[in-house]
Amino acid sequence: MSGTLQSKAHAAHAGSGAENLTQLEFLALNSEFNIADGHARQPLTPGQSKIVNDLPLLFEEGEKRPVEQLEREAHAAFFKALGQHRYPSSPGRVLSCYSSSVAMEILSRALASVTDSVALVHPTFDNIADLLRGNRLGLVPLEEDPLHADDLPAELLESVGCVFVTTPNNPTGRVMSAERLRRLAGQCARHGVILALDTSFRGFDTRAQYDHYEILDASGVRWVVIEDTGKLWPTLDLKVGMLVHSENLGLPVEKIYSDILLGVSPLILGMVRRFSEDAAAGGLTELHEFIAAQRSVVRAGLADLSTTGVPDPDSRASVERVLIRHLTGSEVWEALREHHVYALPCRAFYWADPARGDRTLRLALARASAPLAQCVRALRHVLTPR
Repeated sequence: MSGTLQSKAHAAHAGSGAENLTQLEFLALNSEFNIADGHARQPLTPGQSKIVNDLPLLFEEGEKRPVEQLEREAHAAFFKALGQHRYPSSPGRVLSCYSSSVAMEILSRALASVTDSVALVHPTFDNIADLLRGNRLGLVPLEEDPLHADDLPAELLESVGCVFVTTPNNPTGRVMSAERLRRLAGQCARHGVILALDTSFRGFDTRAQYDHYEILDASGVRWVVIEDTGKLWPTLDLKVGMLVHSENLGLPVEKIYSDILLGVSPLILGMVRRFSEDAAAGGLTELHEFIAAQRSVVRAGLADLSTTGVPDPDSRASVERVLIRHLTGSEVWEALREHHVYALPCRAFYWADPARGDRTLRLALARASAPLAQCVRALRHVLTPR
């Protein structure tokens, strides 16, 4: 990590309570005990190791075969593995990006050309809010409980140009059901509002693997979905984000895409195809079992402490929030650093009301088992009343 980035991250956190989550994640990158960022950093499975051993063959394939074919095959394998059989396979409907954040920037710029206001789920990862605000879009918070329970108020839909939902949500793991998505898409269609979904954590939860695209297309809504491979597989951040959109979207996403990038590496497309095929052949089940075991390590390690709680008991995402009753998340973050452990205080997830995140800390579970267990022991030490 460069000294500039490190100093920026320290400055962002120091005493302000207004830290950027990614800056805090930068601080953790050089630590053996990094449980901060949600990227996949667990050991490769035997099947995945075979794919990595085949990288020279994938490189050769990337040199020889048309990129369009490789991209089409990567998309087909990825969407099939996650149950998205009705994804739009026609040219230009799935835009491959370096990351989901690049896809989010493209969407934010495009939205700014047609509206000045977006309703955004609250809480969620703060860079979504930051990218929208950075393109001069005003934000209206959508609290999770009413969002998942009831139709949105008509006056809200008349005041915004887009409704943006993360499902499964980060950090809570909350999943929008098929019936709720159907109702929400219908509402947005009737009001002429774009519906945008970030499904980057879809691969961890079978409840999020019903065919979203079938529902979205049937509703007639103008829609965008951001997909991501970076959370799923430990590929050293060699990943693809995807911006998928409806035929009737009416936003200049393809033009803005071409302003930012030409395309992604054919080598990475070949990797995505192979990792997706492995996932469909049992790799996703292995991943679910691994994350569930990691979650059990965290919960069992803290279970007898009266100072902690589990705010998201039903989460299956690769992150786990811990409720802290006697300290703030920022105080625990500082104390953990003395043990060279890095997690994420949750203030910034609550982008509209940071104080609501003061008593929670987010831990990444997609890590090797032994270091995670050591991190939990350090956390237990910090949280045990003296």
